[in-house]
Amino acid sequence: MTSFNRRDFIATVGSLAAIAPLGALAQKPTGQPIRVGGSLALTGGLASLGLIHKLVGEMYVEQLNQRGGLLGRPVEWVLKDDQSRIDLTRTLYEQLVNSDKVDLLIGPFGTGAILSAMGVAQRYNKAIVHHTFGIPELAKYDQQFASWALGASPEVTMPKNVLDALGSVGKTPKTIAVVTSKFPSVQFIAIGARKEAEKRGIKEVLYLEWEFGNREFGSIAGRIKAADPDLIWVGGNALDGNQLLDALKKIDYQPRNHFHQYPSPGPLAAAPEGNNALTVTIFENHSPFTDTPAAAAFAKGFKERAKAANLPYTEPETQAAASYAAWQLIEAAVTATKSIDDKTLSTWLRANTVETVAGKLRFNGPNNTGDDLNRIKQVQGGAWKTVWPAAYATSGTRLIAN
Repeated sequence: MTSFNRRDFIATVGSLAAIAPLGALAQKPTGQPIRVGGSLALTGGLASLGLIHKLVGEMYVEQLNQRGGLLGRPVEWVLKDDQSRIDLTRTLYEQLVNSDKVDLLIGPFGTGAILSAMGVAQRYNKAIVHHTFGIPELAKYDQQFASWALGASPEVTMPKNVLDALGSVGKTPKTIAVVTSKFPSVQFIAIGARKEAEKRGIKEVLYLEWEFGNREFGSIAGRIKAADPDLIWVGGNALDGNQLLDALKKIDYQPRNHFHQYPSPGPLAAAPEGNNALTVTIFENHSPFTDTPAAAAFAKGFKERAKAANLPYTEPETQAAASYAAWQLIEAAVTATKSIDDKTLSTWLRANTVETVAGKLRFNGPNNTGDDLNRIKQVQGGAWKTVWPAAYATSGTRLIAN
């Protein structure tokens, strides 16, 4: 396996940018645009996360065109709103391929939507780079590539990492409640959490599911309070965790320890009841995540744009990094192969490691998977702090467990 390392190039661009506009660093792209098509959940239940991906994509395409585009041609992002609906996603990707005639595909947000888009890509033999696919074993198509490095078996590695982190401070739970949305990836990994807990002798005192899009958590909160677990595993997306914690607050129950699978980072950090919440992360705005020039530039650029866009949380983290890394994969493959042929790009990605802001991504494992690069972070004092493993922890921070 070879490695495509753009660190020196990015460092040069970064230093020159300090004294000249980025547009002056490369010849202006000309000719017919290379069109990259995709959808995002800009409305509906996943919009709070989809809007982060939109901001990042706009930032990346703008920067890419400032430094010369791809193959000397400008890049155009053809973006559609899938409204957080899996059925609509399939239709939109059919439109992108057949009506919009895009050259390349970039995936939507969320496992169900990605699976729909992947089916369309496979039908037309198109490569598709995507961000957040939580069930790698379902990704049987050999021209799909995920930028969130969950590894081949996140249903095993994610619960293992969470419980190992709690164990590292001597707080392995004796009891666990697993409550989850039926959203495919979170339910899948929540079931894995049940299995890992059983394997470790942790007693399951409650298991509950709710329909995706549910907004009533009162009865679920009541069941959790009655079970009174040492750890609540919340298989939730976006604002699910906030709504559950609010329901628990209304019945005067404070969780001892609680893990949230894919929360909206800002709202959970800002809520007083979110204190000590745990989740996974692939990127935070501190060393060692920001040690490369590309990662440092990404963190700075995202903060500026998120603030200008009035996002409730302006720190770069998992969602933003996974989205940025997806665009990095596309750029790396096109630049290295000097091609936009789907088969050529796919062959190159399977054979190479690409250094991205989300880490070094490889695709030579089962179903084009690589390593699980997730770490554990926690809300402390209204802000997210990386707490495990120690090599990635925010300076002066350790995991707080009860």
